[in-house]
Amino acid sequence: MSDTADPTRLPVRVPLVNGTWGVWKSLREGRRNVLRLIPEIATSEPILSGRTGKRWHMVMDPGGIRHMLLDQLDNYPKSLVTKNLLRPAIGESLFIAEGAHWRWQRRTAAPAFTHRNMMNLSPIMTAAAERSAARVAAAGPRAVNMLDEMVTTTFDVIADVTFSGGAGMDRDGVHNAIDDYIAEAGKISLLDVLGAPDWVPRPGRMTAGKAMRDTKVLADRAIEARMARGAGDIPDLLDLLLAGEDPKSGRKMSTAELRDNLLTFIVAGHETTALTLAWSMYLVAFDQDVQDRARVEAQTCLQGRAATGDDLTQLPYIRQIVDEALRLYPPAGLVSRTAMADDTLCGHEVRKGDTCMIPIYALHRSKLLWEDPDAFHPERFADRKAIDRYAYLPFGDGPRICIGASFALQEAVIILATLLSRFRFKPVQGRDPDPVMILTLRPNGGVWLTADPA
Repeated sequence: MSDTADPTRLPVRVPLVNGTWGVWKSLREGRRNVLRLIPEIATSEPILSGRTGKRWHMVMDPGGIRHMLLDQLDNYPKSLVTKNLLRPAIGESLFIAEGAHWRWQRRTAAPAFTHRNMMNLSPIMTAAAERSAARVAAAGPRAVNMLDEMVTTTFDVIADVTFSGGAGMDRDGVHNAIDDYIAEAGKISLLDVLGAPDWVPRPGRMTAGKAMRDTKVLADRAIEARMARGAGDIPDLLDLLLAGEDPKSGRKMSTAELRDNLLTFIVAGHETTALTLAWSMYLVAFDQDVQDRARVEAQTCLQGRAATGDDLTQLPYIRQIVDEALRLYPPAGLVSRTAMADDTLCGHEVRKGDTCMIPIYALHRSKLLWEDPDAFHPERFADRKAIDRYAYLPFGDGPRICIGASFALQEAVIILATLLSRFRFKPVQGRDPDPVMILTLRPNGGVWLTADPA
């Protein structure tokens, strides 16, 4: 905390619930902010159980979470609510598929995300960071909404990484279709809460689906054009997936499977990294001492140039800032699973069909697991081995850990280091962001900062 700041002041947080709500109030609050469904007591208990329409359990105990995500993975598939929200946009892709259908896709896609391939793609991230710095500089003394800036920057990266510049793709059309779908489809439906079957229409989701259907047609055409043209000198993500095949069965992805997975990577690789960077920018402006230390590290390493993939090992403190931003504001602040068989979690009876949630937002702020959990302390990640891996889940864990985690972290450090090496960011008074989760945990109202040359 800066010497000039109030030492008791903490970064913005979600006001969690005290007391018990019925189904109607839960629905109303959940549509505004999913994290408002988490009780405050979840930050000081290992597990909570209750009923709101259906039986549910919230698990904050690392051992119980390991049981769900690793030991009994197949007994805890993603919940029907999650699948119903996302299937119209990304089909039966890696994010949604279960069992054998998920396993062969994972085996096929995994080679595309090797360290070597990620390093080959890092120049795209460096170029995007350079363009971002130029836009921030051009704004001069005016405040910049760093949420919008990071959304633009990360979409630049994912479009270039996915389609080598987006030839044959309408970038703005894809971007707008995804944003529109998330905005409409992400709102919790009473039908979902009550467990209504998939075939019952959800009106908001039906109207949001047209733009996504149009985007899928464009993506199919781009994939087929690439198949005809062949890969470039440095293969992008589409080239790598086109070349991929399941080492066990020899099966390759069809055009529809390629498209659904590419759209998954675009949604996940763009939205979540943008949010991580926006929250990181908010936090370093919140604590000028942290920002100063990070700037010294970045300037010493970069000497005026933009960061590259080769610089990552020389930027450990900036990586710690990203890790701490992901702890305080995990993009997926709450994930949900459905129990497929009777079980026991942390001594609580779980019945087949129960909803089992991991409130990652509460897990990351647990008083049982973290010292001073609501405070911004990047130094807590100086020794990653000291942190229980199931106490920190920004990318999930177990076999279904996010396949693009290393990609996202590499991109975030490259962009953050480049910006901090060139500018001193300060918050705009009275414009603190409001943490709100619909599908992802966004800084509602934006992250408004001024940027002076460093």
